[in-house]
Amino acid sequence: MRIYLDFLAILSQWPLLLKGVAWTLALTTISATIGVVVGVACAWSRANGPTWLKWVAGTYVELIRNTPFIVQLFFIYFGLPAAGVKLSAETASVIAMVVNLGAYATEIIRAGIEATPKGQIEAAMSLALNRMQTFTRVVLPPALKKVWPALVSQIIIVMLGSAVCGQISTEELSYAANLIQSRNFRAFEAFIVATLIYLVLSMAVRKLLNWLGPRFLWGR
Repeated sequence: MRIYLDFLAILSQWPLLLKGVAWTLALTTISATIGVVVGVACAWSRANGPTWLKWVAGTYVELIRNTPFIVQLFFIYFGLPAAGVKLSAETASVIAMVVNLGAYATEIIRAGIEATPKGQIEAAMSLALNRMQTFTRVVLPPALKKVWPALVSQIIIVMLGSAVCGQISTEELSYAANLIQSRNFRAFEAFIVATLIYLVLSMAVRKLLNWLGPRFLWGR
């Protein structure tokens, strides 16, 4: 029995693939930017906040880290309308990715914050820096430097997890691959191409983030 592979049937649908890649990168860019900010805020809350804020941040982290991403996505997209909050597929995808990344980023960044030597904080306070200045200028930059590889890996995981968003008709890469194979019945070739594109995207995004971090977050 011979198996004939026809990758041209998939590549000829390049506009759909390109649109899928664009949506995947857009979802990743927005969710990574906002998710890291959420992670920083919650990490500060867990490390230095009042007791009630530590409890709120801790509950959020434990709830998200111990439930599947697809359940979180479905709750936002299918569950919230029951409470009167109706969201588009794209908006629901962004919110779900932000919420998911924020929880994992919280613990990653908190590890970096708690590794900051107390002497640095005392030195900053002796220079009359307030708590916010001490955190943003003395504590956060070296903390991000310590945990950046782990944070980048988590962003990549969230980007790959965006494939689930195709389940609610967000037009990202896996949605495009599934749409193409439904038209020409070339499922094997379609998902091989999608796999290779995800691989290239992962390596490219990792390299980009590793380049951006030292230049814009903590300096050389």
